[in-house]
Amino acid sequence: MRQLINIINQVFEIEKKLSAVQPATSIQRNIDRIKAELDEMGYSFHNPIHERYDATRTDCEASITGNGSGKMKITDVVKPVIRCNNQEGNRIIQKAIVVVE
Repeated sequence: MRQLINIINQVFEIEKKLSAVQPATSIQRNIDRIKAELDEMGYSFHNPIHERYDATRTDCEASITGNGSGKMKITDVVKPVIRCNNQEGNRIIQKAIVVVE
């Protein structure tokens, strides 16, 4: 399973880098196909960028910048949340690693 998690992390990194440089449609199409295959295998990943963060959130491991008071928001995602859907239900197999301000 470790290899599969590494593959998902690499797809996430490629997608993250491409979104910053206006990717060619054909490249995004390939990424979408990989994501569809992963989905059929029961795996999915989620990028929580710009979502609200609080200490009760269990799907993220956060590095907090600033004073950490008030409403905190996820400003960067190093690794996504990876989930596995099977007979036992939906479970997190990797927590997101995020930066919060």
